[in-house]
Amino acid sequence: MSKIRINLENVLKEKGISKTQLCYACRLQRTQLNNYCKNKVVRIDLNTVAKMCDYIHCNIEDILVLEPEDEDEN
Repeated sequence: MSKIRINLENVLKEKGISKTQLCYACRLQRTQLNNYCKNKVVRIDLNTVAKMCDYIHCNIEDILVLEPEDEDEN
């Protein structure tokens, strides 16, 4: 089964944006942001992702990456 990987931490590094800046601008709790960065989010809040994309000036596909299923798992 394909999986969605959250690439937020890499995007922040590429853009030179700190987690503190993003938390403040998007009104996120640090724990919530860390869960996105560590791929520990079970239910993605689309409004939150939209806010992050607007602030970072990126597209949703820069943050959310669909990884195809691993054929070895079948």
